[in-house]
Amino acid sequence: MQLAARRLLPEERLMSQERRYSFEFFPTKTDAGHEKLMGVARQLATYNPDFFSCTYGAGGSTRDRTLNTVLQLESEVKIPAAPHLSCVGDTKAELRALLAEYKAAGIKRIVALRGDLPSGMGMASGELRYASDLVEFIREETADHFHLEVAAYPEMHPQARNFEADLANFVHKVKAGADSAITQYFFNADSYFYFVERAQKLGVEIPVVPGIMPITNYSKLARFSDACGAEIPRWIRKQLEAYADDTASIQAFGEEVITRMCEQLLQGGAPGLHFYTLNQAEPSLAIWNNLKLPR
Repeated sequence: MQLAARRLLPEERLMSQERRYSFEFFPTKTDAGHEKLMGVARQLATYNPDFFSCTYGAGGSTRDRTLNTVLQLESEVKIPAAPHLSCVGDTKAELRALLAEYKAAGIKRIVALRGDLPSGMGMASGELRYASDLVEFIREETADHFHLEVAAYPEMHPQARNFEADLANFVHKVKAGADSAITQYFFNADSYFYFVERAQKLGVEIPVVPGIMPITNYSKLARFSDACGAEIPRWIRKQLEAYADDTASIQAFGEEVITRMCEQLLQGGAPGLHFYTLNQAEPSLAIWNNLKLPR
């Protein structure tokens, strides 16, 4: 199956094969939290990542804070910033205005998502229902100005009917005009390699970058993972449970486990790593340093 997405020029194809490393933040609710976030960003910037990304709350609930955070990262921290943009709850006019503002500010990359439904919302609202619709809309409005990232789910989106339907949705997003993808985090490298292999058999050629979640707190990790459908292997879960409230042991074990998985991913040809920082520098940088990644 040959996709109709924009074909890469030879020099672009070479660039797409170079590894890239990035960090993700979420916008904070307080001024103190924002100042802490910017401090973390400045610390991570010393490692010269390819870009920072900033999440977008359910139904666009953090629209202004995402915008302000991204503009400040771009202008003050001097690292390219990629805002997350979702279509749930937003009109085309609102999305068009945001795209114009990002374009005027020199933003060159966007993470295009369907987005989470706000609490109490039974079904998606807004003029665009799916991430593929949003990708098509951005391409129609801005052509190739933005490098568009989309999400990939090696262990299946929690709301998908089945694996085949989820993979078909991913291929549809790529066909709509995505340039690359970032996966949901996972703890089994085989799930990533199997997903990429299946996608490639369907004609997907874009880089699919693994999303990496450092392990620092078991209860929070279990809660996040249950919500997003990321499987915590039994042996990891049992070891974390055995450590109980021993934070130092949890962090040391988590650092070792994630470092080893990242080694597997990079040795197997993964095109980079995208760290879910949870607005902390040290856990991600510990893994970066263990891997001896370039700075």
